[in-house]
Amino acid sequence: MDENARMVVTAQREIAAACSRIFELIADPAEQPRWDGNDNLGRATRDQRVRAAGEVFVMELNSGSPRENHVVEFEEGRRIAWRPSEPGNPQPGHLWRWELEPVGETRTLVTHTYDWSQLTDDNRLPIARAMTPGNLRSSLDRLAEIAESGR
Repeated sequence: MDENARMVVTAQREIAAACSRIFELIADPAEQPRWDGNDNLGRATRDQRVRAAGEVFVMELNSGSPRENHVVEFEEGRRIAWRPSEPGNPQPGHLWRWELEPVGETRTLVTHTYDWSQLTDDNRLPIARAMTPGNLRSSLDRLAEIAESGR
């Protein structure tokens, strides 16, 4: 397998909910710990809903460590991607991306991607190498459960 292909991990799932409902759960950092399939996210304040590329939102990990998430791609209701970093430090080069494609009024194909092809922090390599489509699918499954139930 091509080394770069291995560094971009993707999972997809069709969710029985409108793009707008799903995107709200992703673009509001305060909602992210509810659907995080890696059980890594602790909390975020409620006033950080992302509305444009260039914004930064802050999450607290379960370990208590803060993370700044630099939004690098944004299309309302369709796509959002960010690069996390420790506050005040350069971005180490990995990226989380969510893409939503309507499959009808009440169904959405959601693609979740973890891209570590530009990762520069050697300390993060073991975690990046361990990321699988199954890890991403876990977040998709939790997101689907919340979006489909209306909770």
